Amino acid sequence: MTSRRRLLQSGAALGAAGLAGCFGLLETRSANRPPLVEDRPDAVYVPSHVDGMVTKGTTTAGDVAFAVTYSTPHRFWTVTGTEATETPAEDDDEMHLMAVVWDPETETVLPETGLSIELTQDGDLVAEEVVYPMLSQRMGFHYGDNFGVPGDGTYTANLDVSALPIRRTGAFQGRFDGAESAAIEFEFSEAERSDIEYRKIPEDRRGDRGAVDPMQMEMLPDSTAPRPQDLPGNVVGEAESGDAVFVATLLESPPAGLDGSGRYLAVSARTPHTRSILPMMGLSATVSGGGTTRFDGMLNRTLDPDLDYHYGAVVGEATAGDEIRIEVTTPPQVARHEGYETAFLDMDPMTLTV
Repeated sequence: MTSRRRLLQSGAALGAAGLAGCFGLLETRSANRPPLVEDRPDAVYVPSHVDGMVTKGTTTAGDVAFAVTYSTPHRFWTVTGTEATETPAEDDDEMHLMAVVWDPETETVLPETGLSIELTQDGDLVAEEVVYPMLSQRMGFHYGDNFGVPGDGTYTANLDVSALPIRRTGAFQGRFDGAESAAIEFEFSEAERSDIEYRKIPEDRRGDRGAVDPMQMEMLPDSTAPRPQDLPGNVVGEAESGDAVFVATLLESPPAGLDGSGRYLAVSARTPHTRSILPMMGLSATVSGGGTTRFDGMLNRTLDPDLDYHYGAVVGEATAGDEIRIEVTTPPQVARHEGYETAFLDMDPMTLTV
């Protein structure tokens, strides 16, 4: 039995035809994984290879839907403050087990609910983890970790989530307030794992700024942030910092459930290229104009059915010509798959004009 309890840090597919044309022929896990790219940019980059996955089951419990998937074990990076630390796959790891957690009514992915997984076989504990919230270019935001298991067989993933610790507005008020538990039984075999898609990317593409395309995940929601034109309110503009993209919009009044009056500033942070949400940041904003500071404070992490995951605050009567200065006080405290581990760490302030 392996038991490696890890605490959370606080705070897909290139289609078959597209990959065959751009990144080479399908390979299996029998090939050695390429080494990390040298001289990686401090930005999102094309990784050395891409992995597929298999979805093993879905279920619901209370307000929450769950899915369990797995891929081959692989390295990833955890983040503490502004430092990313590699977690290599260990010799006894048999799978990279992943979970997606979402609201089944709106298919909105829930990004900050602490998730633990116990694996059992015939009622006996095999492994248990408090799994990491993480980002990958192919799957977007999800929860995952490498797991060791005894071998082929039937396993049960017992999933436990905590109450969502961030502010909820609109139709999400009063939801996701409690812990939920669910169980998904699945089969694991080395033969199935060996058949999971694995592709090396040609050496002349590895490390280029850019990203591989997300998976087309049937049965599962994705964590894509809304397009700027789909956000409510008056979209002020876009800014970039640390290779992340920030879209700011001003609503005439706060979303339902918030106290205060005046305009509401919502900042939607997402990855470049794939628009995956970037959660678990600290953001502050200053709104000023005409010699007057209208707002100076933190933007709260918030989940809203129309704005999705965002950072927001009531800022008063912001008017045309006002300046909005956004500062990242803490970069995204999420683990990253290869291609993201050098991005979203060193983040300069940004300025937009209403």
